[in-house]
Parts: sequence; C-alpha cells; structure tokens
Amino acid sequence: MVHAADKGTPRVERAARRVVGRSRQPLPPLAVPVPNDPAALTGRPAPGRREGGRLYVIDGIRLLAALMVAAHHYAGTWRADRPGNPIWGRPVSEIMPTVFRFASYGWIGVEIFFVISGFVICMSCWGRTPRQFFVSRVIRLYPAYWFAVLFTTAFLIAVPGVWERLRLREVLLNLTMLQSGSGVPNVDGVYWTLWSELRFYLLFLVVVAMGLTYRRVVLFCCLWGAAAMLAPIARLPLLELIANPDGAWYFIAGLALYLMHRFGQDLLLWGILTMAWLMGQLELGNRIAEIEHVSGWRGSVLIFTAFLLFMVAVALGHTDRIRWKWLVTAGAMTYPLYLVHYAAGTTLINRLHGTMDARVLVAAVVAGFLVLSYLVHRCVERPLSRLLKKGLDTSFARLRNAGGD
Repeated sequence: MVHAADKGTPRVERAARRVVGRSRQPLPPLAVPVPNDPAALTGRPAPGRREGGRLYVIDGIRLLAALMVAAHHYAGTWRADRPGNPIWGRPVSEIMPTVFRFASYGWIGVEIFFVISGFVICMSCWGRTPRQFFVSRVIRLYPAYWFAVLFTTAFLIAVPGVWERLRLREVLLNLTMLQSGSGVPNVDGVYWTLWSELRFYLLFLVVVAMGLTYRRVVLFCCLWGAAAMLAPIARLPLLELIANPDGAWYFIAGLALYLMHRFGQDLLLWGILTMAWLMGQLELGNRIAEIEHVSGWRGSVLIFTAFLLFMVAVALGHTDRIRWKWLVTAGAMTYPLYLVHYAAGTTLINRLHGTMDARVLVAAVVAGFLVLSYLVHRCVERPLSRLLKKGLDTSFARLRNAGGD
C-alpha cells in the first residue's frame, strides 16, 4: 500500500526530475508517422504527458478503497452474516439489509489497491536507483505497520473474546512483515495483502536495477503475466510463490496505466490492460466462490470495470484539474486506516452493538479509526520515517565507502 506522491524529500524530487528529464525517451518511433501524433512528429512526448507531479485524485481513490474495505469488514462479510457470529451476534443482513447489500462488494477495494500500487510504484521509481527504491519502501511501509502490530496486539489483550491472540514469538515475527513466508498467522487478517505487495516489489526491483524504460516495463508485464498464467497448472510451488497469480494482473494493469500516463496510449498498452481485465474478472469470480460468498460476479466486474475506466481517464490526464489539497491528507491516512481498522474495529462492534443504531455504530467506528489514522500519520509515520531514512542513507553511504574492507 503507497501514496500517490511517495517520492521522498523535495530536494531528492528535483534531482530525480533532472535525471528523468535527461534519460526519458518517447515511445519508439512508428514505421510510418501518424500525422496527428505529436510524439511521432516532434520526437517529444504528447502534450499533457508529465514525467512527475502529484495526481491528487489517486489519493482520493485510495481513501475510498480503504473505506470500502472497512465497510465490508464491518457489515458485508459472510462471517458477519452467519447466525451467532462474534461481531454482531446475528446475521448483519437482518440488522441492516441495505448496508449489507452494498458493503458485500467492498472487498474489491483490495484489488483497487493493487492496481494503484502498480501505477504509483512505477511512477515513483522512474529515474531512481535500487537503493533509493529500497529505502523508499522501507520508510513508507514499516513505521505505520509496526504501530499497527503493537496496537492491535495490545487491543486484543485488553478486549479479548472475539479474535484469538497470537503467541509472543508469532507477534514478534509479524514485525518483520515476512510472517506469511514463514507460515505464521497474521496479527490482523488484513496483512495478507502486504505479502502480495512485497513480492511485487521484489520482482519490480529487478527492472529498477536495469533502469526503467518503456520497453523494459512492457517486457516485464508480459513475462510476469505469462508466469502468472502458467503457475497454477505448472504446480511448482516456487513459481506460484514468485508469480503471485492471484494478484499479478492487478499490478500489471497499474503498470500499463502508468505507461499510458507517461508516454501516451497505444494498442500494445490497451492490449495489456484488456488482458489484465480478462484475467482479473476470472480472479474476481474465483475469490467470490472461494472466500467472499456474499456478492455477485456481475456486480463485482461492473465495479472493477468502472474503476479501470476511471483510471484510464486519470492516466490520460482528464482529471489533472483536480488539485484539492485535502486529498493529500486523505491519501496519507489510507495506509494506517487499512492496517488498524479490522481486528480492533470488529471487536469494538462486538462490545457496542445493541447500544445504538447499527448504522450509526459503523459510522462512528469508521470515524474513530480515521482520526486514529491521522494521528498515526502525523505522530508515528512522519518522525519515524525521517529517522529511518537518515539511518539507512548513512548505512548505505558507509557500505559504499567501505570498498573491499
């Protein structure tokens, strides 16, 4: 999970833009220039294409996706709709049927996160070195995550009875964010998405090390997509672990959308995006059948399609006029909100349901976690990220200067 403008300090941003400005190339020329294509005629990017700059609307989409996921977890899961469930005590569809009907589709917010992650990672890594990529991911992911692990653990100790507490050694391993690779349960169930993100970062680091170009990112999308398609039938655990067939095509869609944003649209990028949609709609159906059970395939595909079309509009510059400053804050709150809302929030609902209208309770819990997320961003993420960046930059400088010692 990443901010739309997660690009480091202003001084680093300016340096990165100078590097990108020198290295950026337009799309490979067509055999026969298209008369209305400025890039083909002038050798420069089409008007409206930008190398950088914050896309405020993406911050808003991220917060909307997080709110969709929170609503789903509180009032739209099959677990919450079972008789005698530990969250509401009875099926949530009986308590607030209209809310349940809409919230049952909120899980698609995760797929939205993955697409945005592909877009934003490609955008923020262009012109960066592997070291800069590594540092940016560490300082972005870990401060809020460490807080969330400790906060959720403490909350479940203080308010037991809904979720099972992990053993201390399992909680400590969760601080690495690598627990899924060790077969250890997550402190909070939502952390499963971080394992998909980490595998994407590891794969994309290879392309970053080679130097990001239009051709290399396209090739990466094609190779990763092919591996993701072959992994389930190959029955090779290592290939399936690396290829991540459950999430690969969402990230690939985000990468293709960013290439549209940077270089302009072409048939190849539309082909990659269409393939991502085709594979994505299948995966949506699989997830409904195997995990969600409460929503329909047609409605899920409709929401996902509408989101992709909106992202095409973002990529092609049709939302550039949206520059509301409050969206920056909204985007900053998204990651902490996602990390802390689930286990603690459903435990709160378990304790408070029956004391007020169910819809008011859900709204109050969401509002409370939005406030907490803002505080986490201001009081935890910002200061700890600065300290981590300073320490990691010093460590890498020492490593570079050590030479063969």
